Amino acid sequence: MSTTPTLGPPPRRRTVGADQVRRLVAGQFPRWAGLPVRPVSNGGWDNRTFHLGDEMSARLPSAAEYALAVAKEQRWLPVLAPQVPLPIPVPLAEGRPGAGYPFPWSIHPWLDGTPASADGIADPVRFATGLAGFLAALRKVDTTGAPRPGTHNWFRGATLRTYDEPARRALAKLTGHADVDLAGEIWQVALDARWDGVESWFHGDVAPGNLLLRNGELAAVIDFGTCGAGDPACDVAIAWTLLTPDGRRAFRERLSLDEATWARGRGWALWKTLVTCAQTLDRADREATEAQRVLAEILAEYRTPG
Repeated sequence: MSTTPTLGPPPRRRTVGADQVRRLVAGQFPRWAGLPVRPVSNGGWDNRTFHLGDEMSARLPSAAEYALAVAKEQRWLPVLAPQVPLPIPVPLAEGRPGAGYPFPWSIHPWLDGTPASADGIADPVRFATGLAGFLAALRKVDTTGAPRPGTHNWFRGATLRTYDEPARRALAKLTGHADVDLAGEIWQVALDARWDGVESWFHGDVAPGNLLLRNGELAAVIDFGTCGAGDPACDVAIAWTLLTPDGRRAFRERLSLDEATWARGRGWALWKTLVTCAQTLDRADREATEAQRVLAEILAEYRTPG
């Protein structure tokens, strides 16, 4: 019998409105009842995020699977925060179900910044080195008692084979639209790249939207819902999804990544990019264009590494 984890059915997401959040806050945290509540622009998919006054945010999971991360964040973010070199969102309070909302939820401090983008980064190499330094510090944190891969983080930190089936389906759909032979080769190399089994902390979703910039510099890292302890290669995917070629080299050097970890990290970037390309095949919007760009970046870097 296979020991590869299975993802299970897609989460059943639910909507959350500002009025509902106001009722939750008033009922459970009356000291903050008078603060205005308004949705955060692009406030997330796994969690719905709302401004709570000017200095806090309310973060509400959109499905039962995402709610599994609430207790983890409450427990571990205060442990991680003093050991990493950038601000992270340490929870201020934990909310209970209520007001027609069925899951636990959190109140966090509001961390200022704009989501990272290639044109917003002042110095791509300095940004890459700073991000790698943050991840290096995170990896040094003691993993005793840390959450291992599971449904709470969609098996980040576990084997890439969990994502083999959706990646293969995407490759089949992209036949005639992309170099699926090369992409398939890269995917197989990633699957075959062995992990030495040494666990370390990882963020799990090092993506542009979770890296905040101020004045073009990396200022904070947010959204630790997929964090845990295991194979940290999942955090390497950002090398292809955001970094420049020079930044990618600096990132790899700062983290001292061997070939196998680099290959697995490339695989983490590839599976999601393939799936997004397949889903947006008949579209010409920003998401489709970005997925095509990342796929081209992965293929080009593999052809001419370094």
